[in-house]
Amino acid sequence: MDRKLKQTSLLSYWTIRYFIILCAGLLALAAAAVWWTHRETLDSRLQTVQLLAQELADRLDRPDGTIAVPRDLKEHIEKRAQYFKLGPVCAIVTDKDGKLLFSNEPLTQEDLRRKMTAALDQAREPGMKAITAPIEHNGNKIGQVSLLQPVRSLAHLPPEAQWALVLLLVSLTGLGWLTIYRLSRKLSRPIRKVASAAREISLGQYDVRLEANAKERELNELIVSFKDMAGKLKQLEHSRNFMLAGLTHELKTPVTSVKGLVHAVKEKIVRNEEADEFLEIALQETHRLERMIADLLDYNALAAGVVQVSRDRLDAGALLSEIVYQWTLHQDESIREPELSLPGQLIEVQGDPLRIQQILVNLLNNSAQARHPDRPLQIRIELLERDGGYAEIIVNDNGSGIPPSEQDLVFERFFRGESKKLAVRGLGLGLAFSRLIAQAQGGDLLFRESSNGGTSFSLTLPLASTAPRGRPSPLRTYRMHKEEPSV
Repeated sequence: MDRKLKQTSLLSYWTIRYFIILCAGLLALAAAAVWWTHRETLDSRLQTVQLLAQELADRLDRPDGTIAVPRDLKEHIEKRAQYFKLGPVCAIVTDKDGKLLFSNEPLTQEDLRRKMTAALDQAREPGMKAITAPIEHNGNKIGQVSLLQPVRSLAHLPPEAQWALVLLLVSLTGLGWLTIYRLSRKLSRPIRKVASAAREISLGQYDVRLEANAKERELNELIVSFKDMAGKLKQLEHSRNFMLAGLTHELKTPVTSVKGLVHAVKEKIVRNEEADEFLEIALQETHRLERMIADLLDYNALAAGVVQVSRDRLDAGALLSEIVYQWTLHQDESIREPELSLPGQLIEVQGDPLRIQQILVNLLNNSAQARHPDRPLQIRIELLERDGGYAEIIVNDNGSGIPPSEQDLVFERFFRGESKKLAVRGLGLGLAFSRLIAQAQGGDLLFRESSNGGTSFSLTLPLASTAPRGRPSPLRTYRMHKEEPSV
């Protein structure tokens, strides 16, 4: 059993994680800054102590080449240490033989030797630093000034600098947290609105209100796409209810008709030849109802990918000629034979001849049903070879055309135009089923254009140029049966 993850808001998720990362980064930065400041402060103060030692050495040199220690030397050293903020400094003056001449701290000669040795030997006492400056006269060393100071006091930051560093880190942390909080809030707000709208759609409420005014391009595209999806879902739901009502009506009509006819015969309202005629009509209605149900089953099977479609090598021109010939045989005399335009070279396609016949017969039946009352029907079929490895079969007619409001819905399941509802009975699956058949063969059925002057569809099929060479399938063996008007 999968463990259910604990849900949290986008605002809390990103704010907390960013805050943790920000604190870790600032702590690392602060550690690096403290180390660098420590090194720089130590180097700077060592240079200052070196200058102080050199100043004292120059101050102690007399013109006669002796060393004179002023009485106020201790006060002078304390003032200089306080001015440069050096902390406690141990100043020692010795002659050229190392004899102690002055110290601002009480020291004996033995203490001097031990302390100087320890300060100069960092391995023994790494916490002390000794800075020396020679006292020279005419280029000769006559003594030495030594300043001893703890390393900690040299690298120690003043309190104001420490507080400034702490204040800087706190300010950066607060500013970073506030920035990510406002950004996360700005990002999560439209997402929450979209999620709320999605919940409304799941409850069947498609009239969602979302303002596509986000400055971020991705968020604005998300809102616009969601609004378009909601609008299409609303349209599809409306179409589904409308189509379901039409489907129910189309199936109910023959059932009601058969029920009435059989009831009339049973109650002996009609007798003899008239009763036989009623039964014949009822039989025809049951055949029509059976075809409607078969169409539904075939469509569902093909949509689910259950129906197998063959991939034969076909002579497209010969197949079209046979289909047109057979279709014309079953039409009345008022319908002329379609005009067939074939290229001079052989075009072989891959497909199922019976399924191709089913698509083209459906298109021809639709053209026949849409003929204009003021002009004779003319259908033109053109076969072309296109770049990209496919052939195109274009079916044009000069019928009354499809209204612009219905052109985007011609391939919708159960959709039937207003003019067709009154003239022809069916389920509105013809074009949707034909497109599925074409796609199952590696091609497609496309709506090209329609106007008051006629309608044009095109069927594309893959060429057989890449298939194994062989003898094209026979064509005259495929015979059509008398078809009812297209569904």
